[in-house]
Amino acid sequence: MNKFNLIDEPWIPVTGVGLVSLQALFSNTEYRALGGNPVQKIAITKLLLAIAQSACTPQDNDEWANLKPAGLASKCLAYLNQWHDSFYLYGEKPFLQMPAIKTAAIQSFGAVLAEVSTGNTTVLTQSQVEKTLEDADKALLLVQLMGFALGGKADNSVVLSTGYQGKINEKGNISVSLPGTSLGKMGYLHSFFQGNNLHQTLWLNLFTVEQISDMGIYPIGLGKAPWELMPAGENCAIAKTLKASLIGRLIPLSHFCLLIDDGLHYSEGLSHLEYKDGVFDPSMSVASTSKGPKVIWVEPEKRPWRQLTALLSFLSKNNSFDCFQLKLNTGRAVKCIQTIGIWAGGLRVSGGGTNKQYISASDDFVESLIQIETAFLAEPWFENFKLEISGLETLSKSVYMSTLSYFKSQNMESKDQAALASNLFWQLCERKLNDLISACDSTETSQALRPTFLQIAHKAYDTYCANDTARQLDAWAKNRPKLSSYLKPLIKETV
Repeated sequence: MNKFNLIDEPWIPVTGVGLVSLQALFSNTEYRALGGNPVQKIAITKLLLAIAQSACTPQDNDEWANLKPAGLASKCLAYLNQWHDSFYLYGEKPFLQMPAIKTAAIQSFGAVLAEVSTGNTTVLTQSQVEKTLEDADKALLLVQLMGFALGGKADNSVVLSTGYQGKINEKGNISVSLPGTSLGKMGYLHSFFQGNNLHQTLWLNLFTVEQISDMGIYPIGLGKAPWELMPAGENCAIAKTLKASLIGRLIPLSHFCLLIDDGLHYSEGLSHLEYKDGVFDPSMSVASTSKGPKVIWVEPEKRPWRQLTALLSFLSKNNSFDCFQLKLNTGRAVKCIQTIGIWAGGLRVSGGGTNKQYISASDDFVESLIQIETAFLAEPWFENFKLEISGLETLSKSVYMSTLSYFKSQNMESKDQAALASNLFWQLCERKLNDLISACDSTETSQALRPTFLQIAHKAYDTYCANDTARQLDAWAKNRPKLSSYLKPLIKETV
C-alpha cells in the first residue's frame, strides 16, 4: 500500500517551525534554516540539492544567475509533481529502499542511530534512550543512512549482484560493513554556503554543468537520481553510473534498507571510491600532499570555525584544501549577495576498518555557522585572518603550557586542567569571532584587536589557576603566560 509521501507529509525539521513536507519547503520563502543535529542537516541538504540538481542544472553561471532562488524553487515543485509516486515511504516502490534485501537480518532503529545507546552501552542522557519512531522519524533516518550509516551494523551475508565480491574479506569470510560514504572512518567535516532562507541556500550551492565538469571527479557528470531509477544490486549497470556521478555522491545509497514496523532489513549497498582514490563529496575539504590526499575530519575539541582558514584556503595563492562546494561558488556569490553564511559540521566516530563503529565518550556532533561579508572573500582579507588565527593558536598553546606548569609546580594533576583552560580560551574567543572577521579587512584594525585576545588568554589562565594562598600566588606569578611577543607588531607600529 502506497502511504506517507515525503512530498506531502511533514518530516523535515526546520528551525523555528517544526516538521515540514518537501512541498511546503519549496513553497515557503520564510523557512530560514534546517533543524536537527548536524548529520541530519547535511543529509537533508544533500537530498534537497539532489532534487534541485535533478530539477534544474544550469549550463553556466549566467544561467544560474538568471534562475534566482524563486526560479529554482518553482522548478523543484514541478519536478516533485512529476515524480510524486516515487516518494512514498511504503508501497510497491518504497523511497530509496530495496525490497530485494528483505532476506537480510533485521536491525532495530536504535541500533543504527548514532546518538542512541543500545545493548550494554551506558545511557547518559534521555536523548540516548531508544524511542518508538513515527513515519516522519523513519523518513529522516532513511535519508541519513544513505550516506552516514555507522560501519559494522549491517548484514553482509546478502548479495544482490551475482558474482559481487565486495562483501567478502581477504580470508573469504563475510566482511564487516563499511561506514557510509559521507561519514568515513572518523567522520568527515562537511561545508555549505547558507543564505537568508532555504531557497537561497540551495541556489547558492547549486552546481552548473560547467562546474561539475571542472571538478573532474565524476566521469558521467550529473547522473540520474536513484528514485527515478533504483539499482538492482551492488554492482549492476545503474549502480556503476551512480558511483560515477554527482547525484551518486549526494545520495550515495551506501546501505540498502527496507523499513518494517519495528526496524529495517539492512545490508551494505554501493561501495564508492574514497578521497584517497581522488573521489569525494563536494562538501568535503581535501588537499593533495606529498604523502597523498588529506581530508579535514571532525574534531569535537576544535569547533569548525577554527578550521575556517583551511576551508577557505582556495582564496590564497598557496592554497592547500579544496572544498568544491565553497571554492566553485564563491566568485558568483560575491556578485549577488552582501553577507553569506558558511556552515560546517559533522559527527566524530570511533572504530571503523574491520571493527564496528561507535560513539565514544570523546566523540560528538559539531557545527559552526560563520557569517561573513562576501566582499571579504579575497586574498588580502584571508591572509590577515590566517595571521590572526595563527596568533590565537599561539596564545592557546601558551595558556595550556602555563596552566600545565602551574599545577605541576604544586605536584597536582595538570593535563585536564590545562585542557579546560585552553578550551575556555577558545570559547571566549568565539564570542569575538564576528569582530575579528570584520577587523581583518586591514592589518591595522586586525592588530588593534590583539590586546582583547591577550586579556582573554589571561582570563582563561586566571580562571583555572587560583592565587589565594601564598603558595598558589607564587606558582601563579611564576607561570602566568608571557605574551608580550604577541603584541610586538602593534608595539613597533605605535613606536
